[in-house]
Amino acid sequence: MASPSEKLADSLAVLRDLQGLGRIAIKSSDLTRTHRERLVKTGFLKEVIRGWYIPARPDETAGESTSWFTSFWDFIAAYLNERFGDKWSLSPEQSVVFHAGNLTVPRQLLVRSSQARNQITTLPFETSIFETRASIAGSEELQVESNGLRMFSLAPALIYSSEPFFRNNPTEARTALATFRDASELLRILLAGGQSVVAGRIAGAFSNIGRDKIAEDILSGMRSAGYQVKTNDPFIAPSPISILSRQVSPYVNRLRLMWQTMREPILEDFPAAPGLPENINGYLQLVSDNFVNDAYNSLSIEGYRVSADLIERVRSGQWQPEYADSDRQQRDALAARGYWQAFMEVKKAVERVLMGENSGTVADEVHQNWYRELFAPSVTAGIIKASDLAGYRNQPVYIRRSKHVPPNIDAVKDLMPVYFDLLANESSPAVRAVLGHFMFVYIHPYIDGNGRLGRFLMNLFLASGGYPWTVVPMVRREAYLSALESGSAEQNIRPFAVFLASLIKQ
Repeated sequence: MASPSEKLADSLAVLRDLQGLGRIAIKSSDLTRTHRERLVKTGFLKEVIRGWYIPARPDETAGESTSWFTSFWDFIAAYLNERFGDKWSLSPEQSVVFHAGNLTVPRQLLVRSSQARNQITTLPFETSIFETRASIAGSEELQVESNGLRMFSLAPALIYSSEPFFRNNPTEARTALATFRDASELLRILLAGGQSVVAGRIAGAFSNIGRDKIAEDILSGMRSAGYQVKTNDPFIAPSPISILSRQVSPYVNRLRLMWQTMREPILEDFPAAPGLPENINGYLQLVSDNFVNDAYNSLSIEGYRVSADLIERVRSGQWQPEYADSDRQQRDALAARGYWQAFMEVKKAVERVLMGENSGTVADEVHQNWYRELFAPSVTAGIIKASDLAGYRNQPVYIRRSKHVPPNIDAVKDLMPVYFDLLANESSPAVRAVLGHFMFVYIHPYIDGNGRLGRFLMNLFLASGGYPWTVVPMVRREAYLSALESGSAEQNIRPFAVFLASLIKQ
């Protein structure tokens, strides 16, 4: 008779085979009742709605959202394809958001289908689907993602989006508009439908972002066909930046727009910068004095179990990871040693900034060294390969418990140079500190260590304004992560600015 572990292994083999077929959303009928109940009981399978499941990790705590948020888009595609076949698509508005590079899990996903019942399907963690009976993307308007997600291609999505969408989602709308090089694709649809009011709105939107040539082409094209068109800017305010016509990456334009939109709340809520200190050595000594407190809190926030005593011994070289009593102790000690090595490099960069060098330029030059130092002890111990530390990540990454989905690997390569350009050209040390940290973890350029590096960058940029070295305390971890999530998922940077300002004032 098979043991419980052997039975579980059999069930896991079935689950593995399903995942090998690309199944993220798993129906009850995909598994026998015995396998399904065993996998649910042991935490390898989690129920989403009746009859539908997703793979999960058994070490997830009760109420953990990570497996759901990382599975969301794949689950949606599989579930809707099962329900409606090819008779559905995302709404035009949601399609624009997706095209703009915003893959954040929405609170309510708007879906169209000719078979819809105009109802809400409640999903985990305060998410839902609202299905409405309305026209879907036709064959010439449709874009299907590799996972089966069906949406309007960008031109029809913008044309069919309602006017309030532009007011309520200005960053996504402007980002999407900025990807167009000319008016031809949009004008073709507008003329075919005789949509003079919409043409005026789209022309006004292009004028708002400084693309007057495209706006004029839309207006003249409609007028030459006999339509009366009046320009109507659907945005509430002018664009915060002039978007260059040669830059078509939605991720880059979105980052620039977010940066400018988020500046004002930071300037309102952050204390004035003291200015570079006269006593540079005194400032650097305070940085050194903060090491144990900083390392303990920063590593604890990331889930490492370290003590002040361990950190001191690792720093002094009086403790070696090969003498650890467990894998967990070795992992913690390697992280502590890597933190010390990276901290020493950060301190060198801080000195350069205090001497008057541009903090954005310095950060660009040295941040990859910090990353390598963080994980150098693990390379020495043979846990990871040196090649793993070469450059930015080369695979997707997800943030635990976050609705925000970091940009894909190709976008990271486009975004990081722009990120450092924005920092180098930013006039406010407060904005550099807040957005330097926030945007780094938003992009998430590395597989691991982004939080620690983000806090190092924050302190480098704080130094550029003479602010003191600031520690994010472990006891305020939930408030810290919640503030970051507000910025990522809701584009509301104020909670994070207020949070960091409170630490500065202390």
